[in-house]
Amino acid sequence: MRNLFLISSLLIIGLLHPVELLSIPISEGTVDEIDPSIKEDAYLTTPELLKKYGYPAEVHSMVTADGYILEMHRIPRPGAIPVYLQHGLMDSSGGWVIMGPHSAFAYYLYDHGYDVWMGNCRGTRYSRNHTHLSLRSKEYWDFTFHEMGTNDLPTMIDYVIENTGFKKIHYVGHSQGTTAFFVMCILRPGYCDKVITMQALAPVAHMEHTQSPLIKVIAPMTDFAESVTKLLGIYEFLPNSHIMRLAGQVLCHDEAVTQVVCTNIIFLVMGYNSEQLNTTMLPAILGHVPAGTSSKQFIHYGQIVNAKGRFRMYDYGIVKNLVKYGSFKPPSYDLSKVTAPVALHFSKNDWLADTKDVAKLQNELPNIIKEYLVPEPKFNHLDFILAIDSRTLVYDDVIKSMKEYESKLSLN
Repeated sequence: MRNLFLISSLLIIGLLHPVELLSIPISEGTVDEIDPSIKEDAYLTTPELLKKYGYPAEVHSMVTADGYILEMHRIPRPGAIPVYLQHGLMDSSGGWVIMGPHSAFAYYLYDHGYDVWMGNCRGTRYSRNHTHLSLRSKEYWDFTFHEMGTNDLPTMIDYVIENTGFKKIHYVGHSQGTTAFFVMCILRPGYCDKVITMQALAPVAHMEHTQSPLIKVIAPMTDFAESVTKLLGIYEFLPNSHIMRLAGQVLCHDEAVTQVVCTNIIFLVMGYNSEQLNTTMLPAILGHVPAGTSSKQFIHYGQIVNAKGRFRMYDYGIVKNLVKYGSFKPPSYDLSKVTAPVALHFSKNDWLADTKDVAKLQNELPNIIKEYLVPEPKFNHLDFILAIDSRTLVYDDVIKSMKEYESKLSLN
């Protein structure tokens, strides 16, 4: 559920009026006041960012069983233990590097001796191709985290294992990256055995206690939103675009009077924590997120919010549920089947992955190896990726957990 703040802010101050946004004068007092390096980072791809900051970069392509062509990005360290990073909703591999070599997790992992692989799920800016479906077709966008878990993650995990020679790898997921992992382990249980540890950052499964005011307003309208998207043919939601980059540069830079709007909407969705948000980086962040997904994806999450504590499959309605599932209601995902070693990293001020919902998840997962509550009361959902002090508050503990488990296994 990460980066809904960007969606909301752009809907309010940009996307609803793209012509007006593009007509804003930007030659004086706007873009020129942005650090040239930050402005450049908004336009560079993940591999280009890696190279800019002196790190090796590789691009890998693979095809899922249902024909989606995915792209992975790697910071190669041949012979080292592989770590696979899976982004959250509306994000991409860029989220793991955009904060730069002194803050971002991908660089930190590489500097600690790991071979770093970053996945990009279907529909995001780097994985927008298919063997035979058109991006304009509703069939292409007929997916949620369910298909990511049953197809995308297994394809990318197998690729990493085949190309490194390791039997097992570490998996780190943020938000949607945790949801898709749970689905994978439940429905394709053999993949639990291919994971050394699963490090869950801001884990999302149950969403009964979501505190975000915006999500609480939107969730009850899920059925209506589904009808509207079908009626209007809106199957893709907020792809990466030039307008996003321009919005960040015009509206969210340090000298802009509208920056307070950007930051307040961030906090309205994710939880308030101004101390950990590097506002100077907002123009660069908006160059990479939102990275696109399906409208159906948002509807599925909305259904889970409405499901009152049940983590379950997509609800197609009574008739189609009977055909697809053999029951009036969609079945719940059985979290007891997630046998991989899971380390949960969560926070008190996460308005999307509430501690009560995380506690329920803890009780249902059979192989919890760590329960880490971030020792910063204001730490929110977004902070796990972009916080100023994310290394000391989260990443050091993640790496410690990984290394403790490595010593117990024969990995080659």
